[in-house]
Amino acid sequence: MKSVTIVSDDRVGLLADISYILGKSAINIDGLSVDVVGGKAVISLEVKDPRRASEVLHSNGFSTTSLDSIIIKVSNDAVDEITEMLAGEKVQVKELSSLSSDAADSIYALSVDKPRKAAKMLSAFILGNSEAPSYY
Repeated sequence: MKSVTIVSDDRVGLLADISYILGKSAINIDGLSVDVVGGKAVISLEVKDPRRASEVLHSNGFSTTSLDSIIIKVSNDAVDEITEMLAGEKVQVKELSSLSSDAADSIYALSVDKPRKAAKMLSAFILGNSEAPSYY
């Protein structure tokens, strides 16, 4: 399975809307993780065809992160430790985007040159995963 991550303003019925849209397009949700930080819902969906799911979601007004991003949640003062840890293991951060934050935590999307290695290193911080997922 591969994941698609949606970033949206948190609201009642958000998951129902996403489920309906994907179900109508015959896309099954095989796994789901939700986190809310700073009024933003960050929803990671495990699906068989992430490109198609992203296209369907985009055409219905939802914003998704790129399929090769690693989505992590860390305390606000820890992002420098994360980037230093990656640099120490020769993993180059190509892009780092802040998706949402509140007084204590931030959610970031990372794009790196060695995604499998980074996912293994950051497994404790990856949203919805207790072990490193397989990224491509």
